[in-house]
Amino acid sequence: MHGAYHGEYKVPGGKLVVVDLDAEDGVLRNVRVAGDFFLEPDEAILAIDRALEGAPVDTDASGLAARIDAALPLGTQMFGLTAEGVGVAVRRALAHATDWTDYDWQLIHEPPQSPALHMALDEVITAEVAAGRRPPTLRVWEWGAPAVVIGSFQSLRNEVDPEAAARHGVQVVRRISGGGAMFIEPGNTITYSLSVPDALVQGLSFTDSYAYLDDWVLGALGDMGIRAWYQPLNDIATDAGKIAGAAQKRMVTGHGAVLHHVTMAYDIDADRMTEVLRIGREKLSDKGTKSAKKRVDPLRRQTGLPRETVIERMIASFRSRYGLSEGRVTEDELTRAKELAETKFGTAEWTGRVP
Repeated sequence: MHGAYHGEYKVPGGKLVVVDLDAEDGVLRNVRVAGDFFLEPDEAILAIDRALEGAPVDTDASGLAARIDAALPLGTQMFGLTAEGVGVAVRRALAHATDWTDYDWQLIHEPPQSPALHMALDEVITAEVAAGRRPPTLRVWEWGAPAVVIGSFQSLRNEVDPEAAARHGVQVVRRISGGGAMFIEPGNTITYSLSVPDALVQGLSFTDSYAYLDDWVLGALGDMGIRAWYQPLNDIATDAGKIAGAAQKRMVTGHGAVLHHVTMAYDIDADRMTEVLRIGREKLSDKGTKSAKKRVDPLRRQTGLPRETVIERMIASFRSRYGLSEGRVTEDELTRAKELAETKFGTAEWTGRVP
């Protein structure tokens, strides 16, 4: 590995770290770290550069952070910056990672669709991004029916009470990503998907990619007066409880792409949810991963804003950061998604594949 490299990383809840470096004979040379962070004393920035000089190019982010921590002057203060964040920026530089602003983002926000069709659209749209036929896409969902969405590896019997689901008209579908079960009520839920090129998350660990892809929504929530943060692995939380859960699916076809989708609780019928979901009840199957029981605090109580206003402000926040043009699901994408909804996501075989 030889040549000049440039990488950037926005520390979640912090500032931008920019790294320029050369790779020569398997080690880092001429490392220069910059950014809009705050650092005291001034000479600490030179200590960071020196700590990275000569590091093997295959050193992971944690190893680079350890070199930095060992070299910093006693009493160094970092604001908006972490040693781990510098390490991630170096790894992204070496991986030729792209940045949000390298792309022309497209928004899809269309009328309500069935739960099975939403599952299919996620798969089709992300595959199109991987193939290079579609730009990176933010899709805001509108739900056509109440639903329980279980993770790819969850046991259907452990997660859902079928009699209660039928009684309340709740459809049960299985998504392609892992994680826990989500209880969906159309007027009480905000769901969005990001379908992004794999290059956007190059150099990030799986854990770091979650916070990185949702940093924009933490900013949007902050603008609405909600102090929220990422709680590893995949929750967005506040002092009052969890407000959202995320899940991902990596696609290796074409150039590669990542599906990152998030469901947020705008409001919640807790009694109905606990009837339909078997959270905290005895396991009926020894298969699959179990959903965690977590305290949920809805956005409606925290903001006092209508659901539509919350969505509008989220979209506006994304647009102000990265740019966003209006788009739609193409006829070909919709045709393929409808076929998948019928042959895969709407079938008992797929939904019950982990009994």
